Amino acid sequence: MSKKRLGFIIKSLPYKTEASKLAVTHAISSQTAEIYLEDGDSVEPVICFIGDGVFNCIKGQQSMKHYGITSIEQHIKNALLLDLKVMICSEDLEKFRIKKESVIMDASEMGGETLAIIASYTEIQKEMNAVDHLLFF
Repeated sequence: MSKKRLGFIIKSLPYKTEASKLAVTHAISSQTAEIYLEDGDSVEPVICFIGDGVFNCIKGQQSMKHYGITSIEQHIKNALLLDLKVMICSEDLEKFRIKKESVIMDASEMGGETLAIIASYTEIQKEMNAVDHLLFF
């Protein structure tokens, strides 16, 4: 039995690029890899928003209304609904004056129980050091 830990580090802004949405999509889809693994093996992704990437976590995105596409907010909620670990850098929230109340913390309206974690960069760095594969977006 082995566990492969994947780290998805999101530093990109939520606009003018698909990088952050693709990162969350890849993290969610990594769960489907388990059908190809031996019994008992697993994949455990962690999504970390740092730097400009914390802007992806702001509530109330309107991309479906304005552009007809799902928002990164919906992707983050889907990740939380699937019990993926989502971490948001507290120092970067503070630097950009983003309040905790303005950040996506759960998917409770969809029945999700997992909460996003607002963590220090030191805690996020520990998480990065513990993964088998690290991907930057």
